[in-house]
Amino acid sequence: MKKYILILLLISFSAHSQINKFTGTWSTENCKNCSKEYILTITMAQSNGKIFGTAEIISDKAEFKTDVMEVTGYVATLGEKAYISLKTKNNLSANVVLYANESTLQFNKRGGADLVPKETFLTKLYE
Repeated sequence: MKKYILILLLISFSAHSQINKFTGTWSTENCKNCSKEYILTITMAQSNGKIFGTAEIISDKAEFKTDVMEVTGYVATLGEKAYISLKTKNNLSANVVLYANESTLQFNKRGGADLVPKETFLTKLYE
């Protein structure tokens, strides 16, 4: 009986660890309450609690435009929050906290260069 409980426990842990809430392409493109002066797009892959990817801001205004930025970070213990760093080719960086909700990510800038908006919401475009 103890073996079956242990096996079920291990299966539930492995199933929980396979949930990658931050994997995909996220953007402000479809956000109804966001500023339309720019479009922030982040493509991330989550593996074993680590996050890797790219980000870019597209805009008609020169002050908002960025080159492709490198995204690195990690997912917090419970998997609802991620801490990422955005870095440009010019070694400018910004630190961001992402909060996962049902189909959106809340994006909160915590420090660094003024590369990205302070706060916005991202919706998933692609898996």
